[in-house]
This record gives sequence, structure tokens and C-alpha cells, in this order.
Amino acid sequence: MSQTSRPPTALSPVARNGLILFVLWLLFYATLTLFVPPLLDDADSVHAEVAREMLLRHDWVTLYANGIRYLEKAPILYWSMALSFKLFGVNTAAARLPIALTVLSLALLLEGFARRAFSTPEQPQSPRAGLYAGLMLLSSFGIFIFTRILLPDADVCLWLTLALFFYWATEQADERQTHGMPQNRVPHLREAKVGLREANRTPFPFTKANASITLCWLFAACCALNVLTKGLIGIVFPLLIVLTHLILTRRNLHAVLTRIRQLHPLSSTIVFLVIAAPWHILIALANPTQGHPGALSFSHGHWSVPLPTDGNVHGWLWFYFVNEQLLRYLNLRVPRDYDTVPLPLFWALILIWIMPWSAFLYRALATVPWRKALRPRVSIRTLTPPESTLLLLGLWAIIPVLFFSLSTRQEYYVLPALPAMILLIAGWLDAEATEAESFTVPNPLVRSGQRISVVLLVLGSLAALTAGFFLLHSAPPNPGTDLASLLKQNPSDYALSFGHFLDLNAQAMGAFRDPLLLTAVALFSGTLANWLLRRNYQPHAANLCLAAATFAFVLAAHVGLQIFSPVLSSRQLATAIQPELKPSDLIVIHGEYESASTLGFYLGRNDLHILNGRSSNLWYGSFFPDAPPIFEDALSLKVRWLEPRRIFLWQDLSDPVPTLPGKTFFIAQSGGKEILSNQPNPY
Repeated sequence: MSQTSRPPTALSPVARNGLILFVLWLLFYATLTLFVPPLLDDADSVHAEVAREMLLRHDWVTLYANGIRYLEKAPILYWSMALSFKLFGVNTAAARLPIALTVLSLALLLEGFARRAFSTPEQPQSPRAGLYAGLMLLSSFGIFIFTRILLPDADVCLWLTLALFFYWATEQADERQTHGMPQNRVPHLREAKVGLREANRTPFPFTKANASITLCWLFAACCALNVLTKGLIGIVFPLLIVLTHLILTRRNLHAVLTRIRQLHPLSSTIVFLVIAAPWHILIALANPTQGHPGALSFSHGHWSVPLPTDGNVHGWLWFYFVNEQLLRYLNLRVPRDYDTVPLPLFWALILIWIMPWSAFLYRALATVPWRKALRPRVSIRTLTPPESTLLLLGLWAIIPVLFFSLSTRQEYYVLPALPAMILLIAGWLDAEATEAESFTVPNPLVRSGQRISVVLLVLGSLAALTAGFFLLHSAPPNPGTDLASLLKQNPSDYALSFGHFLDLNAQAMGAFRDPLLLTAVALFSGTLANWLLRRNYQPHAANLCLAAATFAFVLAAHVGLQIFSPVLSSRQLATAIQPELKPSDLIVIHGEYESASTLGFYLGRNDLHILNGRSSNLWYGSFFPDAPPIFEDALSLKVRWLEPRRIFLWQDLSDPVPTLPGKTFFIAQSGGKEILSNQPNPY
């Protein structure tokens, strides 16, 4: 008997979104970008080395770098990398895999958050808003470039987003219970924990009380994981945002306190402590105060921070919470081996990290009911549920930025606010596309989008012309030319992330012809298509063209970073000496450990010696009594240089070579750095 064949089932919008985001993540975060460029000197390879030494020492409590206690960081990033090394071996891709998975989780989470947050009674979910949010996250230049370095900030974004999603879910349940009006469905808990893979259309399988307490416990768990990722801001940010939201939506102390009691603060605190406390207790016990360190004092109108001496050093508890959390925020942290981004630049960089979508940021922030929330009123609850959601996202977008505006700051400190900005922009773009498709008049959102497209076309054209100018007026370097020889060095900027890129000049731009060409084509064609399509009342197609152009720019950035990597990494020098390196050989870095930290990771050595560089990450731990004697001065190196064993000296070409006895042999050179030795190359 013949059977009628059924056509293949079309993917649901939710499944289609997930598939699109997964493929883009695979292309831009989980294939070639895992392997190239190599890990960079400084934080990138230092953090990978800490995870490698965690496995080497079988110590998952106290962190070590180059055999010295590394007490300033929380452990989750290093735990995840150490686990990856355990599963896949110690290599570049394994080091980057955990952060790549974090980006995928964050993209899927934002897709699900936006899909639910911007739904309407007529449309229970908004797949288009979800797609926009996921595309913006994956194409965000800030997210991409700061996940090229092994930093914990992407994890901070993930835990903060999850925590606020669970809080938002409790608010939706409270709205439905209080007013009995149609609200966004509280998500299935199992679905939320795996990153919001797909909407579950079955009714919520718990009672309201059980659902509320479970969501509150999940909120507390995310805060605890965030504390284990980057310290106190993991709890400060979500609590500041939630408390401010409660105050502005209740506007009555009794109502606020009542709502807080409904959020199960006691049991949630217990959940938080069960997860966060054990590591803090264990590391404090393992790293007590040694000797008789000085105390923090105030005299002559300013604070004086005690400096450690050999054998006299505060334990982890003081160093981690007082020095690394409080004093860093107050710009009093020791040692002073960091810089701070000027405030105007810090704010302006937000536009760069989410470009070109930042062109819509002002309009998106304007949808937040700031005046209505701040306006004095008698009624306790006057914000509608959609307005309450927008207010939550608005507070989330500004509080981290304002927090760091009052302290020392790096370029990437704004990252925790980016998911909220992306969600707001996704909601605005979805509303604009809906308005265009409905042919309503007047159409203020469509008109605004058209005006913004003109601005983007002008900016994109100017950027493309600038890239074209360097493309036409810079000759490609001769084969074998070391890029570092073409740069104009600005060492005062190197304390900033990617400060080395400020060394680029017109001559060096010749090495970046391919990424410059791709940038010029992407920025001009993308903004032109966006303008033409928005003029023809097709904002959805225009947004997809902008996304394609942004991904092309991200690809250009990756190619550019790969070209620049010899300047930022000592991987090539490690490769040069690896075949002839013996376990008894000594490797000496002239300068700070961070200047050549890739040598330790790629050569599998945690015993690098340091010449005139007792500072930065190794400084504090070097005063503990068990610190290995790895710090050299000019005299001790002269004595060692005459030893029968072989010594490799890493040297920056911009620094004078130390005066050494006997003969000095050149071994290798790359990226403005070289390796010298007291014995010739045997090959």
C-alpha cells in the first residue's frame, strides 16, 4: 500500500535562530580562531600558565604563576581551562575553548531573553528580537576582541545575564499573580539552566511558590559563580541593579521590603554561601599572613598602603579583598602596574564595542521609562510589565558603566553592560521592523531608522575612505620584514589592553593590506545596503546586511590580530629554542615576566628567571617565604653567564643588552624581541 510522503518539517523560528547562531559561533569562535593567533604575552598566556600549573601542582585552591603564588584572581576561569587541558591536552585551542563556549551560551541566552522580553499578547514570543540579540552579541567587536585574550569578563557577562534573567522571571510571575493579566510565560527551569535552547509550550510544572523559590536560588547561584569569577562585583552588580529596580517600581519602602521577603533572601543567601564560601575559606587558610607586615594608615591627607618585604607579607584575605578589590577601585592598589582609561574615552569606546548597532543605542535607551519611573506618585505600581522590563534593562545598561566611571578602569570593564544594551537595541529594531511591515502611519520608528541609516552611511564611507587611503599609500613590506621594525613604539600606552596597536603608523599599515581591504568593502557596502533597504521600508533586510558587514569586519580584525601577533607574542622565539632546550637549561627574561610569559606556557616551564623585573603579577607572591629564588640582578646574571649549563636570555630590542662576561651568541629574533645565549647554537 502506497503512503503519501510528507514534506520535510520546516524548522520553527526558535530552532532556526539557534541553528543560525550556532553556525556563526562555529565559524567565528570555535574553528580557526581557537588555534591562531598564538597566545599573547601578558594576561593571555599568564592566565593559561596559571591553569597549566594548577594541573601540574594538583592544587585547585591556590593559584600559581611561574612557581609563585598568584593571589589576585578568582578561580573559575582557571578551573575551566585546567579542565579543558585535562581533556584535550595543554595547547592553545584547549586554553580558548572554555571562553568560546561561554560566548555560545551567552548568545543563546540573549536570544531567549529577547524573544521573551519583547513578546506581546498577540505574539507570545518574538523570534526576530531574539535573532537580533544573538547576532549582535556574536558580531560585537568588544566581545570578540576581548575573548581573544583569556579574560574572565565574558563569564561575568554570562553569570550576570543569567542572574537578571531569573530575577526578571520572578517579576513576571509576581505581575501575573498580582494583577491576573496576561504576562510572558515563566520559563521552564530546566530549559533556563541549559541556556534557553527552545521555548517550552507546556504549562509551568511547579506551583507559584516552588517556582519563585527555585528561581531565587538560581539567581543566588549565578551571583556566587560570578563572585568565583571576578570577585565582589559578581554580587555588587546584580544586587545594585535589582534593588534599584525594586525601589523604582515599588516606590514605597514597605512594598520594597515585602517584595524582598518574597524573594527568599535567607535561603538564597545560604545557597550563595554554599557555592561561594568554600574556596574563599580554603585559600585563606592556605595563604595566611607571614611575618609582620605593616598596616594601612592615613597621614598628611592621604592613605599609605603597606609594602611587603621578604617574609613579611599580608595573607590572601587582605591582598584579595582589600588590595585587589577596595584599593584597586580607589586607585590605591599596590603595585601600581596598571593604567586607567580616561573617562571620555571609556564612554566613547562603548560605541566601538557594539558598532554599528551603537547607532541605535540612543533611541533604544529612550524607550526606557526613565521619567515615569522617577516621577513622584501616590500609586505604588504604575509601570506596566513591558515598561518594568525596559527599566530593568536600562538600569543594567548604565549601572556598571557608572560604577567604573568612579574608579580605575580598563577598556573591557564596560563589557557587563553590553548584553543589556544589546537587548534594548534588539527590542527597538524589532519594533521598527514590525512598524514597517504593518504600514502604519505615522511611523516614527521607521523614520528614525532611516535617519540613522544616513548617519551610518556617512560614517561607514569615511571609515572606508580612511582604510582605502592607507591601502593606497602604504606599500607592502619586503618579504621577511619584521613588523616591529616598522612601528613607532609608545611604551607609555602598554599598560592598556592592546596598547601596542597605538604603535601603528602609515609605514606599518602596509602589512595590513588584506584586512584593510576587507574593512573598506564591508563598512561601505554594509552601510550602503542598510540605507537603501531602510529607504525602501525593509529594515529587517537592512539589519541582516548590517550584521553581515559586521561579521566581515570581525573577520578583518582577526586577520589583523594574526598579522600583529609576532609583536604581541614570544611564541616564535619559544619555537626557535624548543628543539635544543634541555631541562637543566636556564631561561632568563630581561624585564617583567609578563613581557615574555608565552615562553613559560609553550615551553612547559614554570621556572623562568627574571632580570630586573620583580613587579606586576609575580611581585606580591614573591615575598612569601616559599617563593623560588628566580629574580636576578646584573651581578647574579654575570655569575650565571659563566656557568657550564646553557642560558637563554630573552631581550627586547628597544632595551640595552646587559653587560655580560665571555661570549654572547645570537639565537633568534622576532617581533622586536630576541634570544641570546652564553653558548652557540649546536645545529
